[in-house]
Amino acid sequence: MTAGRRAVGHTRDAGWQIGVSKTVEHPAETVWEFVTSPAGIAIWLGAGVTVLDERGTPYETADGTRGETRSYRTMDRLRLTWQPPDWDHETTLQLTVRATGPGRARLGVHQERLADATEREQQREHWQGVISALAAALAAL
Repeated sequence: MTAGRRAVGHTRDAGWQIGVSKTVEHPAETVWEFVTSPAGIAIWLGAGVTVLDERGTPYETADGTRGETRSYRTMDRLRLTWQPPDWDHETTLQLTVRATGPGRARLGVHQERLADATEREQQREHWQGVISALAAALAAL
């Protein structure tokens, strides 16, 4: 790396971050309805949580991951804090849905404020698995 350049995934303002996305063959409305349903939330966030549509709403999943809603824009994005029970810091997690054409949507997950490059790689693998699980669940609809 040359002076002044940051490592891939490291930003000045948000620390370490990761983003993963996948295009699915469903309308954005269908994707949004699924990812904000109890079945969809159980896949990407964890069991025991319902729709988090009000800013400041706290949550805790069955496995102890906790946080609170930062913003909720219907048919666009859900932003929240995210901290598994074995972590000593919280991160910011954003789930997005974008129409990419007739009957197609891009589903994305972005996480920032990760501790380091190792945690970034672990979370990249985690969210790739989550996106794949969401896509598989949508395909089964």
